[in-house]
Order: sequence, then C-alpha cells, then structure tokens
Amino acid sequence: MRAMWRGSLSFGLVNIPVRMYAATEDRDIRFNQLHDICHTPIKYEKVCPTCQRSVDSSEIVRGYQYETGHYVIFTDEELERFAGQASRTIDILRFVELGEIDPIYYEKTYFLEPAETGGKAYALLQEALSRSGKIAVAKMAVRSKTSLAVVRVYENILALETILYPDEIRDHAQLAPARAPVQERELQMALSLIESLTEPFQPEEYQDERRLGLQELIEAKIRGREVVLVEPESAELPTIDLLAALQASLQAQRAREGSEVRH
Repeated sequence: MRAMWRGSLSFGLVNIPVRMYAATEDRDIRFNQLHDICHTPIKYEKVCPTCQRSVDSSEIVRGYQYETGHYVIFTDEELERFAGQASRTIDILRFVELGEIDPIYYEKTYFLEPAETGGKAYALLQEALSRSGKIAVAKMAVRSKTSLAVVRVYENILALETILYPDEIRDHAQLAPARAPVQERELQMALSLIESLTEPFQPEEYQDERRLGLQELIEAKIRGREVVLVEPESAELPTIDLLAALQASLQAQRAREGSEVRH
C-alpha cells in the first residue's frame, strides 16, 4: 500500500510523524463506452460551442456562475490564496464522545501509520483514546482543501475520517414526516421482530451480489461462453395487513432460528 500523504499529527505540544493511506476502495465494476461499429473506445474532447472547435487546456480558465449564463472569472493566483495551507499537520482541536457525531457527517476513512520516530507518541495517543473512549476532532489540509476530521482507534491502528461541515448537510425541514397513528399491538410486534433479528455485526457475512454476478458474467464472456440471462417475472405485490405481515415475519424468523438450533 502506498502512502498518499505524509505529515504529522499534532496532539497538544506533541507532533507525531504519520503516513496516511486510503482505508477503502470502490470495487464497483466500470464499463467503457465503445463505438458499436468497431468497438473503439469513445474519445471525449473539450469543445467550445461558440468557437466550434476543440480547446486546449492552456485556453481554459475557471469561472463561477452566479446567474444563468453569467460568470466571474478567477485566476490560479487568486484561488491559491484560499487553498489550504500545506502545513502537513493534522491539528487535534478537542475530544468528544463517538456518539455525539451523527453518521451523516462521515465522509471518507484513512489509516494513519506511525513514521520515523513517531512510534512511542503514536502508541500513547492510541492507548489514551482507547481508555477514554473518546475520539479527536481535528483539522487538516490535503490537496489544497481544508477538511474537518476525526481521529479514532480502529482495531490496532489509528483511523482518520474526514467529516462534512454543518452547512454541507441539507436541510430536511421541507420533507413531510410520517404522521400515521401507531397501534400499540403493531409496535410491540415490530419490537419483537427487531429483537429476534438483533445480533452482532459480522461484516464478512455481507457481499455485493450485483458485482459478483457481473464478475461471473465477465469471466464467462472472456472464456467465450454463450450466456443467456432470464429476467425474473415481475409481479405486483398484493396489499397486505401490517399486523399480519409483522406476525408472518416474526414466525418465519423464529422458525429459522429453530432450524439453526436443530442443525
């Protein structure tokens, strides 16, 4: 794994040299657009519709559209004044409880590895976070962008997660919440179903069925096999009584649990 950023984690007056690595990767299968006649990949060009010609990158400037069709133009020098300072430091600002930050704020996760002489201070911060149960709120600049982040312990390493600023969370006040009355019997049945389906999270039990199916189809096509896909018949779901649906779900779950015990 190649480090994407090198710098230090500032903890009070202590600077911990660290290397940062992307903790996740997008495994989705992507397709290229090809010309149907010759299967050549389609080429995309930057074209000015007014001048009706291709435009070289040296002729492109950046503009902000403040009204439809009206732009203010910015030079690279002007934008550099607002770029994040290349301080190479993740500055811890304060510590909070993990439950205080709603998951909607979390954006992307990175691993932090101690570098050079940072092992002892890194281990100290990691142990202190583990014992306190706290996470650290920090600020950092990566690729000219200043980001808010949290640092926490993930298994046996420190993880950094960039988080959104409050004004990046959309206001949902205009959305209409459910106002239907809840029957106590239905609620108790729903709680029983939740309880019967509650178990420790085991991430290895889940997989991307679509991606695995596509991968199998790709491998079959590479081997030259004829593949015929049969689409399942779609049928409209009948309207069902809520209480009856909950009872049926609960009975099915209990039967499944009983079968697992017998086996």
